[in-house]
Amino acid sequence: MAPMEKGFSWSNIAVGATMNMFEVTTLGQPLEVLKTQMAANRSQTMAQAFQTVWSRGGIKGFYQGLIPWAWIEASTKGGVLIFTSAEIDKYARKTFGVSGTVAGMLGGIGGGVAQAYATMGFCTCMKTVEITRHKQASAGAPVESTFKVFMDIYRREGIAGINKGVNAVALRQATNWGSRFGFARLAESSLRSIKGIKENEKLGALDKILASTVGGALATWNQPIEVVRVEMQSAIKSQDPTRPAKKTVLNTLSYIYNTNGLKGLYRGVAPRIGLGAWQTICMVSFADYVKAA
Repeated sequence: MAPMEKGFSWSNIAVGATMNMFEVTTLGQPLEVLKTQMAANRSQTMAQAFQTVWSRGGIKGFYQGLIPWAWIEASTKGGVLIFTSAEIDKYARKTFGVSGTVAGMLGGIGGGVAQAYATMGFCTCMKTVEITRHKQASAGAPVESTFKVFMDIYRREGIAGINKGVNAVALRQATNWGSRFGFARLAESSLRSIKGIKENEKLGALDKILASTVGGALATWNQPIEVVRVEMQSAIKSQDPTRPAKKTVLNTLSYIYNTNGLKGLYRGVAPRIGLGAWQTICMVSFADYVKAA
C-alpha cells in the first residue's frame, strides 16, 4: 500500500482513470465482450461465443463498444473507484483501526457503489446494447445503430431507461470491488506470513500480481448478478412470453433460473475470471505502484 496521506488524495482520480483506460484498452474489452456474449446468449458455449464475436469483424469484434462507451466509462469510473476506495480505506484504518483486508473490502464496496451511480449505469447499458444488438441480424432484421437504439430508449423511457439495470450494476460493483480489494489484501497478508515479510516492507511485484490474480478470480462468485445485469440491459428482442416486460433484479433472476437453470446464472464466468484477474492486477497492484510514485 502507498503511505497514508493527510486530506483528500485528489491525484487518485487521475491514477484511477489512467489505469482503467489501460485495463480496458488491452485485455479488458475483449474479455468483457466475450463474457457479455455468453451471458446474453446463454445457450452458447465459449467456443460458439468466440466464433460469433469473431464473425463481426475478426479481432475488431472483440473491441465492440470500446469507443466511445468503454473509454467514457473507464476514464470516469476508474477515477471514482480509486479516489473513493482510497479515502474509505484510509479513513477505516485511521479511525477504526481495522485490518488491511477489512479496509480494502470496505473501500471496494464504497468505490463500487459510487462508480455505478456516478457513471456506469449509462455506460454499461450502451456497451451491452452495442454488443447484443447484432443478434437482430441473425433473425433477418437490419442492425440498428447504437445511437438510434439510444435515442429510441430515451424517447420511450427517458433517463430511467438509459440507466436501466443500474441497481444491478451497483450491486455487482459493490460485491465486485469489495471482494477484489478484500481478497487481494487478504492474499497479500497471507503471502507476507508465508514469506516472513513484515507489514512495513514492500511485497515484490510478482507477489502483488499473484495476490491480485487470486482476488480477481475469487470475486467472480457473484456472476449471477452480472448475468442479471446483462439480461436487464440486453437489446435482444425475445418472443418468450415469460420474459418480464418490466424487469427488476428479482424477476430477471427468477426468469433466467426458470429458463436456463443454475448454469444459466453462471454463463460467461470463465472469461470473467480472466477479466476479474486483469482488472484487479491493474486497479490494485499496478495502481498501488502508481499511487506510491
